[in-house]
Amino acid sequence: MTIKLNGKMENFETKKQAYMNVMKDDNSTPEQLENAFSDMFTALQTDLTEQITTEARNEVHDAQILASRGQNVLTSAERKFYNEVIASGGFNEDTILPVTTQERVFEDLKAEHPLLDVIGLKDLGAVTRYIYSDPTKAYAWGALFGEIKGQVSAAFREETISQLKLTAFAVIPKDMLELGPEYVDRYVRDILVESYSVGMEYGLVNGRGPSKDEPIGLMKDVAENGAITDKTPVGTLTFAPSEYGEIVAGELHDVIKKLSVDAKGKARKVANKVVMLVNPTDAISVQFRNTIQTSNGQWVTSLPYNIQPVESEEIPLGKALFFVQGAYLAAIAGGYKINKFDETLAIEDARLYTMKQFANGRPKDNKTALLYDLDIKFGFGTQPETP
Repeated sequence: MTIKLNGKMENFETKKQAYMNVMKDDNSTPEQLENAFSDMFTALQTDLTEQITTEARNEVHDAQILASRGQNVLTSAERKFYNEVIASGGFNEDTILPVTTQERVFEDLKAEHPLLDVIGLKDLGAVTRYIYSDPTKAYAWGALFGEIKGQVSAAFREETISQLKLTAFAVIPKDMLELGPEYVDRYVRDILVESYSVGMEYGLVNGRGPSKDEPIGLMKDVAENGAITDKTPVGTLTFAPSEYGEIVAGELHDVIKKLSVDAKGKARKVANKVVMLVNPTDAISVQFRNTIQTSNGQWVTSLPYNIQPVESEEIPLGKALFFVQGAYLAAIAGGYKINKFDETLAIEDARLYTMKQFANGRPKDNKTALLYDLDIKFGFGTQPETP
């Protein structure tokens, strides 16, 4: 079930953008990061508390009506869990959210944040390691009774997800506990989705690698010595109008062609697997250049070669990042563990918790993603011709 936030949560959005800006600034001090982080989560809990409390006062507590309105209906196990939380006045140490709740958080993350869906984010549950296979090596010809173990062993390797932790902070007002299990669940899931989405999107796009206890983002390259560097643009896209669209088709043809060969020079299938990430502001310009009106009056936006456009605030203005789906490892694992925060909280009638989740991400190679400059110009003589 998708979370439906009826309000705009403008205060949280403003503080979130400020935090993201500080996070991406290499010159930011630990104090600046801490203050921006604190401001963002204070705004989040304040906006959510106001929103959910208002809804709770106005809603009719009928499960069918709530479900039809997109509201939360709990399973018997979830209801029992949250009733115990309410009875004890909050979460106990090392509390693990119900599996069904964790699954819904994961689905909400993908539904509310398209990048996390198209990048192939996996939820491994309690598993923190899995086997990654190279399909180009996972076979071997040989004699009927010959040795094959050594021939295919190089096709598999183990990936560990537990080396990094993504921590969210949840300030749960005591009054929230009085609203009932449905609203406590709603509040906790909203907190997790909004806070984790900020951290996940930053890490999967701009993460600076293990030396910073972060994933290796799509915007980064890995040198032979392990050093993490920023990607350099490999070309420029204009999306310039032309009579038959050959300019756009030609520019994107070059993108697809470059991605169809991995870093070792081996060909790979990329048909219907290429995603274009752009900043929301640039997305408007790209959409304009690739929108036409059909003969029946409908406006249709489409990119050649089935390239899927996705917006991300983590992409700088004037840049477009193309990546191949399935060539980036992104996973969460280990369950959501909740603990009380030891430090004193300067908010009356509220309790602070930490919610921890194992998470990690890394590209298969430096050609998992390619960065391009955007040079989209507008003005007299450059408007698309009327079909």
